[in-house]
Amino acid sequence: EQTRRGISTRHFDEMNDVADHCTVCHKCLNPCPVNIDFGDVSVHMRNVLRQHNQKHFNLGSQLSMAFLNITDPTAIKLMRKGLIEWGYWGQRIAYRWAKRLKLFSSKHAPMSTTGKTPVKEQIVHLIRKPMPKKVPGKTSRALLDLEDDKYVAIVRDPKKVTDDSDSVFYFPGCGSERLFSQISLATLAMLYDLGTQTVLPPGYLCCGYPQSSSGDEEKGRRISVNNQVLFHRVANTLNYMDIKTVIVSCGTCMDQLQKYQFEQIFPGCRLLDIHEYLMEKGLSLSGSASKYLYHDPCHSPMKTYSPAQVTRTLLGQEVVQSERCCGEAGTFAVSRPDIATQVRFRKQEELQNNLRAVIGRDKAENQEVKLLTACPACQQGLSRYEQDTGLETTYIVIELAKHLLGDNWQNHFVEHANSGGIERVLL
Repeated sequence: EQTRRGISTRHFDEMNDVADHCTVCHKCLNPCPVNIDFGDVSVHMRNVLRQHNQKHFNLGSQLSMAFLNITDPTAIKLMRKGLIEWGYWGQRIAYRWAKRLKLFSSKHAPMSTTGKTPVKEQIVHLIRKPMPKKVPGKTSRALLDLEDDKYVAIVRDPKKVTDDSDSVFYFPGCGSERLFSQISLATLAMLYDLGTQTVLPPGYLCCGYPQSSSGDEEKGRRISVNNQVLFHRVANTLNYMDIKTVIVSCGTCMDQLQKYQFEQIFPGCRLLDIHEYLMEKGLSLSGSASKYLYHDPCHSPMKTYSPAQVTRTLLGQEVVQSERCCGEAGTFAVSRPDIATQVRFRKQEELQNNLRAVIGRDKAENQEVKLLTACPACQQGLSRYEQDTGLETTYIVIELAKHLLGDNWQNHFVEHANSGGIERVLL
């Protein structure tokens, strides 16, 4: 660009535009004839822009990153109240009014987003899909009284733990404990029911992936190094426990934790998604009246086994795989809602085709079909299609907990865990 048009700082505007259009899903790598991973290129571009103070300011992205960066329980509670509860509530009200005023057009493909999108259009795109209603009022740590970062928690059922019981280290991540806390609670509840001893890191932690992918590589590296130091302290403190498995419930956490060199923290350990672990333990649903679609996240947490195998085994039936990105992509949907609308347009078409494939043309249209995923960001993104598709979105582990532990599994687990099921070890 500079060779052809001359040197100008205006080229940074185009560089911002190119970098904004990438969700860092890495799906362009496989078909690329010269093996260029444009996801990595886009992250590098964002770093270059940040280093030269040329990265465009975006309020939605800044607020989202601030929520992920903080670790103080009071600050998290206040930001949850302001951003999640009030923010989502206000966005849903705006959606309902915009729908009444017929500001949305769903029949035609969205307009081009090259260049700067006017603020008015951005607002319309931001409220085009309603935010989810079913967001828990408290984090999982608040419910289990595990917010003190001076203590390591060991969650286990004293009645089921034996000398042969597994010991695992569970890294919940931001989305699974701060936003959709039912994900980490379901993970802990299933491990608790299996008689597994689950070690939780102290306090609220982020893996560092959101910071690195947004272009703040230095911040992401600092978080990752601090976490590794902390986990070494945990391993030394609990050296009497033979931890051979590190569990995650988020795909981006999985991608980031693969760089943590856990084999040096817990010698001989492996990284495993919670659903892969439950499949190895032989868990499976039988006789479920629901049919299922499965949206495999762009950053799939299932690295050891194929997602198709895991979902088929756990749910006890064939599960239709739904392709394409959901359009949420972490902070992508709030930072560039205009581009997210383009992604969602194709995803909604895909979901409607998937729904027809599951139900079939000759069957009743009131057949219950649920949309499953294994990523907290996708949980939020997919739930925003419910008004248009009627598909309820949930996590695989939550669906397992509901069927295997009962409808009241969450209250039951919290009550039992708080009544002698948690050991706190001073770090």
